[in-house]
Amino acid sequence: MTVYYTLTFMLLASEMVTFCILVAPLPYSIRKRFFHFLSESPIIAKIAYALKITFIFVAILFVDALQRMWRVTAEADIARTGGGAVGVQSETNFAARKFYSQRNTYLTGFCLFLSLVLTRSFYIILDLIHTQEEYAKLKQEIAKSSRTQIASEDQVKQITDLKKKLAEAEAKTRDYDILKKQAAQNQAEYDRLATEFNEKTGAVSNKRKD
Repeated sequence: MTVYYTLTFMLLASEMVTFCILVAPLPYSIRKRFFHFLSESPIIAKIAYALKITFIFVAILFVDALQRMWRVTAEADIARTGGGAVGVQSETNFAARKFYSQRNTYLTGFCLFLSLVLTRSFYIILDLIHTQEEYAKLKQEIAKSSRTQIASEDQVKQITDLKKKLAEAEAKTRDYDILKKQAAQNQAEYDRLATEFNEKTGAVSNKRKD
């Protein structure tokens, strides 16, 4: 296998390892930090840019391998359907060339396909993490608003109790004023009756004469 197909195989193996890491059942906190690092790190951004250029060359290799596979298959079919006899060595040579062309086609094709799967899986998981973060924030806001509502309800209840107590105090004050007024009226009536009684009995006049 040539150097560029060896590098393509290494790239495919690294993609398989990366895919296993992405879909691994990691804890939420570790997954969150890991994906934030991948999406925000400038070093990872440069590596991703270099990989995009690499995948362009892999796509060129895929097209070349596909053309070679079609050409070898056509030559093998022509050799079989031709009138001349095909030797064992020639048939083995065609089979080997066909195998290598198919291998290179599958290698580059799976490398490109897995790159698309990795990219899509990464962004799906990243969107899921962002959605979970927004859900957690919304849940906290709802909890705060519910606590504020409960506190406001308690304040309303306290204000209502204070109003009731104030109304009761005002009622008692009015009752006290009424009793005080009645006591003053009774005292005035008592003084009037006492004065009349003293005048009739002459007690007041004798005191004045003395």
